[in-house]
Amino acid sequence: MKYRYTKYTGDELDDLDLEDLVAKLSDLLLSSGFGHPHGIDEADRTMQALHDAILDALFNGGVLPEETVERLLGDPADGDPEDARAALEDLIRQIIDRMAEQGYITVPPDLEAERRQRQGRGGAGPDRPDLTFEVTDKTLDFLGYRALRDLLGSLGKSSYGRHDTRAQATGVETIGAPKPYEFGDTLNLDPAATLLAAAEREARSGSPGPSQLRGLHVTYEDLMVAQGEYQSSCATVLMLDCSHSMILYGEDRFTPAKRVALALAQLIRTQYPGDALKVVLFHDSAEEVPLAELGRVRVGPYYTNTREGLRLSRRLLDRARKDMRQIIMITDGKPSALTQPDGRVYKNAFGLDPFIVAETLAEVAACRKSGILINTFMLARDYDLVSFVRRVADICKGKAYFTTPYTLGQYVLMDYMDKKTKTIH
Repeated sequence: MKYRYTKYTGDELDDLDLEDLVAKLSDLLLSSGFGHPHGIDEADRTMQALHDAILDALFNGGVLPEETVERLLGDPADGDPEDARAALEDLIRQIIDRMAEQGYITVPPDLEAERRQRQGRGGAGPDRPDLTFEVTDKTLDFLGYRALRDLLGSLGKSSYGRHDTRAQATGVETIGAPKPYEFGDTLNLDPAATLLAAAEREARSGSPGPSQLRGLHVTYEDLMVAQGEYQSSCATVLMLDCSHSMILYGEDRFTPAKRVALALAQLIRTQYPGDALKVVLFHDSAEEVPLAELGRVRVGPYYTNTREGLRLSRRLLDRARKDMRQIIMITDGKPSALTQPDGRVYKNAFGLDPFIVAETLAEVAACRKSGILINTFMLARDYDLVSFVRRVADICKGKAYFTTPYTLGQYVLMDYMDKKTKTIH
């Protein structure tokens, strides 16, 4: 048997960093319906949209070196434009296939194209507009990691510990001098300090020394415990406003909010494993959304039922046995809807409706009574919204932040990581 050896030229896409490409496509993969007036169109999840986004990333995003692109496509001045276009389409098709193979997207089979091919009428290319793709959990997890890395990099820090309190308490990590044991302290005894205290007590009382006894008599007053910083656990509900205004006025505000939620979930999983995070969407009503489905939710033609979102968040936090319980509310609109006892939704988008505001503030007071802190991040500076948020902050002793979609992540992560609690005895 004879073998013929040829020069290995490598795969055409060896220079392609799929992770970098997925990060460049994050606006498309986390799209919230910004391109549609009602936010419910699926046009931005089509293969054509993916095709166009990859094309833009190739020529404007720098995911492939220019020399690689020229080698793959050739010099347009020396060849047939149709051949160059065919080569480009084939390159994009290979990239889409590789994304599917690596588990970043799932592409349903094009049964109609297969049927046409079998009937001898030809098929459609990878950019058929009526075919859609699905974003996988792997992609959402990766985008959360990238968002967290970018946000922490902009803050100038790379890692954080758990939530530290201002004062010292017993039972976690020894950092200070031992103290006498008091009823209620964790019995984290310091043996050396306890024996020393017993010896000093017997010396002061004139009792026989250790040489005349078989050992020291340790009493209750001799017990010494080690001090440490009390590091609390936290239960958080992230309330996201997905009303219609989140994609109006020429700005997509909901997609950055989803990025923040994914980054916060990644932060908790890696740096605060004892914490809990839940996500609640509020619009005409409110519902809890699993973190795995967060990247797929979209804005719709809804009003803003803030009271229902707070009520659901309070129920979720009441079940959590954590030292800290808080609500992070991200919104750009004033309350404009209210669920009535009979289940009907009362809506009024004109100004601050006194009935809606009163019921919403009553729910804020109920959260405060349950020991739940509410911090609000405002993506707009409408006078009515500012007035309402200030009243919320006054009632629950929380904070209100004026921010933009570009700085939202930094504000949310800084507030979360700097959170402190009072000493718990």
